[in-house]
Amino acid sequence: MIDATYLDELVTHATGHLVGDEILLAATHSESTDFARFNNARVRQAGNVNQSSIDLDLIEGARHTQAGLRLSGDPAGDRARVVAVIERLRDQRALVPDDPHLIINTDASSTHFVGDNRLPPAEDALAAIAGGAAGRDLVGIYTAGAVASGFANSLGQRNWFQTSTFNFDWTFSLQADKAVKNSYADYRWDDQAFDRKLRDATTKLEALGRSAMTLSPGEYRTYLTPSALLEVVELLSWGSFGVRAQRTSQSALLRLLTGEGELHPSVRISEDTANGVAPNFQEHGFLRPSEVVLIEHGRPVDALVSPRSAVEFDLEPNGAAGDESPRSLAIAAGELDVDDVLDELDSGLYVGNLWYTNFSDRPACRVTGMTRFATFWVEDGEIVAPVDVLRFDDSVYHLLGSQLVGLTSDPEFVFDNSTYEQRTSASVKLPGALIDAMRFTL
Repeated sequence: MIDATYLDELVTHATGHLVGDEILLAATHSESTDFARFNNARVRQAGNVNQSSIDLDLIEGARHTQAGLRLSGDPAGDRARVVAVIERLRDQRALVPDDPHLIINTDASSTHFVGDNRLPPAEDALAAIAGGAAGRDLVGIYTAGAVASGFANSLGQRNWFQTSTFNFDWTFSLQADKAVKNSYADYRWDDQAFDRKLRDATTKLEALGRSAMTLSPGEYRTYLTPSALLEVVELLSWGSFGVRAQRTSQSALLRLLTGEGELHPSVRISEDTANGVAPNFQEHGFLRPSEVVLIEHGRPVDALVSPRSAVEFDLEPNGAAGDESPRSLAIAAGELDVDDVLDELDSGLYVGNLWYTNFSDRPACRVTGMTRFATFWVEDGEIVAPVDVLRFDDSVYHLLGSQLVGLTSDPEFVFDNSTYEQRTSASVKLPGALIDAMRFTL
């Protein structure tokens, strides 16, 4: 993968080939990733991905054209290819109209961050996984290594952000559709933390071996683990927090914004860049503040504002990406101790995961989906039996509003495990949620 010096020299060389009043923006993504796929607690495939890419935006006045290409790591070859792309973009720009929402950062807001690499050697992590899961049918994928984002422009701005993390997404399988899904992600490997996850998953796997219960549709007191709540929160991330969606009445939280709906006073949601793994700048060089508070005491506060929306609505950009989705979303902890969850639930549903989630009524912020993997019926604070698949259909204004009993005090840090084309640096930090009455329809 390339480093900050490589990006600086590449863009400095390209700047020398600009003509007139042209401005060049360049955004890069780089990674060096070790990966291993597990089946039956054994490594079935292992390898490494080392790649870098660059996106170029050539601007003159209000016209601009864009292109992306892979970088080889060979300075001479990459410089020649970038210059050739700039020449093509110049020809194409003559054919495009003015962009009324074009804005660039004219301040040379340069930043540089390279986090410590505290990752274990890949073979040590794989040995810990295989040893800890011995005798179980573990299926999963382990990814680890450095991920870097960079930005540079012909005005002299340089930004670099690099972190080293791992993400182990895994499942203990019992039989057929009986399984317990889990994940473990962090900046460093902790044997004790992984052992706790293994023990918890083993306990639930044993409970899955009991005869399953079939519940009738209705409302049940329910605990959503952080993994289950994540499915609902990710739906909200699709446009609900962006200023464009809010100003055009497309946000799923529209009723919250107009005062027709409300969330529980304990709910606080923010874009917490300072404590996430995403870079502190976005792809056009605008810096992200340490935190943007989106919801406080259950009420809306700020929105994510991309540069283009800033022009359209006469606002100041706050570092949001073009899609105005959060990259480091965080839901504040509550006061419910994780160790007391089953006792506080007393009798009801313990939901380990949800899937097939979608909006059933977006304007009402009503979501639907299915329970998945480890979902159990609990009585008197004890797991009694697994529960056959249920469909829920309920409003976020119930789940995180009128029916919310409490949030757990120890939020879980969940890294996005997407590896399509490249590893992502998005993350969510969120607690579990105890809900007094969650609506299940099937």
